[in-house]
Amino acid sequence: MKLRGLYAITDSKLLADGRLLPYVEAALRGGARLLQYRDKTTDESRRLREAEALRELCERHGAELIINDDAELAARLGVSVHLGQTDGSLAAARALLGRKAIIGATCHGSLELAAQAVAEGADYVAFGRFFNSLTKPGASEATPELLEQACARFPGVPLVAIGGVTLDNAPELISRGADLLSVINALFAADTPAEVERRARAFSALF
Repeated sequence: MKLRGLYAITDSKLLADGRLLPYVEAALRGGARLLQYRDKTTDESRRLREAEALRELCERHGAELIINDDAELAARLGVSVHLGQTDGSLAAARALLGRKAIIGATCHGSLELAAQAVAEGADYVAFGRFFNSLTKPGASEATPELLEQACARFPGVPLVAIGGVTLDNAPELISRGADLLSVINALFAADTPAEVERRARAFSALF
């Protein structure tokens, strides 16, 4: 699967009260290629149930489900995983999940972290935050120039841009080398599934 396009990330607050599945399905209908299930709570039975339902939706729409920070859950479901810098080794995740799984790595604003992740076999590297974001407020850690440098240094490795990505700033990120745009608020902070689908189509059309 070519890793390029809209990379939707769930947010347990934005998608509370029964919004998770209809909103995710709308994003997938709108063309999201990857879906990351991000839930920082400790309710394991609910997380398993939600992740199973999301896996079915992704299969139906030809998208890839990626579990945030939990290689064990990803292994149970036979899906992929995204690891932050403190979430265990990529090599251990690969041993657990096998060669077919997509394993992504958070690299903040650092080419050195990206080089390490690529050496350890990451399938994509994620840089950010590029712009002030509601999910992780604070100063930006990555610049559009960083994407150009990463393109030159890691040819063929898909680059993910995350953090405050909107329809307005997305075109620059793509032109600088982003293969995937990770979007949370600009996609899911919507009143209806129809609006989520409209936004997903707009993001997808940029590619």
